Amino acid sequence: MLRAGIKTSGIKLVLAALALVPAVPGLSQTPAWQRETGAADWRPRDSQAQLVYQDRMWILGGWFKSDEAPPRDIWRSDNGKDWELVNENAPWKHSDFPMAAVFRGRMWMMGGWYNGRLPGHEAGNEIWSSADGISWQPEGKAPWSARLAGALVEFKGKLWLFGGSENYYFGDSSSLKNDIWVSEDGKTWTQVAASSAWSPRAYHQVTAYRNKLYLMGGGNYTPVYEARNDVWVSENGKDWKQLTGNAPWHERIWFTTAVYRDHIWVLGGWSNNPSRNWDDAWYSRDGVNWTKYENGEAAWKERHAHATFVYRDKLWIAGGMTPPLVNDVWSLSLPKKWKP
Repeated sequence: MLRAGIKTSGIKLVLAALALVPAVPGLSQTPAWQRETGAADWRPRDSQAQLVYQDRMWILGGWFKSDEAPPRDIWRSDNGKDWELVNENAPWKHSDFPMAAVFRGRMWMMGGWYNGRLPGHEAGNEIWSSADGISWQPEGKAPWSARLAGALVEFKGKLWLFGGSENYYFGDSSSLKNDIWVSEDGKTWTQVAASSAWSPRAYHQVTAYRNKLYLMGGGNYTPVYEARNDVWVSENGKDWKQLTGNAPWHERIWFTTAVYRDHIWVLGGWSNNPSRNWDDAWYSRDGVNWTKYENGEAAWKERHAHATFVYRDKLWIAGGMTPPLVNDVWSLSLPKKWKP
């Protein structure tokens, strides 16, 4: 009895001591999202272009209202809290769901929508580039049809454009594209395929990961809603293979993707039937098997058409429509040896 009592007491002391040891991120607990600011310096918005360029996060243009021309301002930050206005009135105007990328040491803006539901609304196929965000150089008009919400990505030293919509509020499924275009300099474009294996769509995402391209989700907004949660893969940008037609994350449009800690991430977005925004984050190493990121704590509010960055070893989310439009900024810092 005496030995049993000592043994029991010893176990209790060990457990009490362990309770005082701080949890190690990535091991005994899952790191939580951190709010960097609840109100950034830029006006709340969604549908903006977002880039990481010259060691800063950049936000360009976006959407305020359907009865207001889209903004043409440019902001940058090196900490997510303090934002600098670089250009208040950039020369491009199609800044609602434009396509943007960093390529050959410059920022590129192309396509996009102008003027919401106002008279004179239109999609664009103008191409612009800049080395500093202040001065923008017109690079002509692309041979691909004017469009918004296509997927633009740098892959194997070239710029690739996949799909998009030729009409935002007024077009039906016939406005959707599943063509593929490639450029070696950002200015001259060659059509790789007039019609791809994946169905016509906009508001989808294409991510370069482990020397392959992954195309995910997307669809159409109005007047006919459609959305998907399929995942496709390509090793050359032209030939595509479907990995899954039904990923565990709900079908959606207006979401974002990123590659962080050697995983593909899907974040937020919007679905109809019923109409709702999402506040989830999913990660995968193969595009087939997905895991929902859970940290047991409330983080950013559900939203769509937000900005997402991978910057200074963190995953970031900024702005978007919750509703209302917001201008908060959140970051997630996972250990370098994070193992889900």
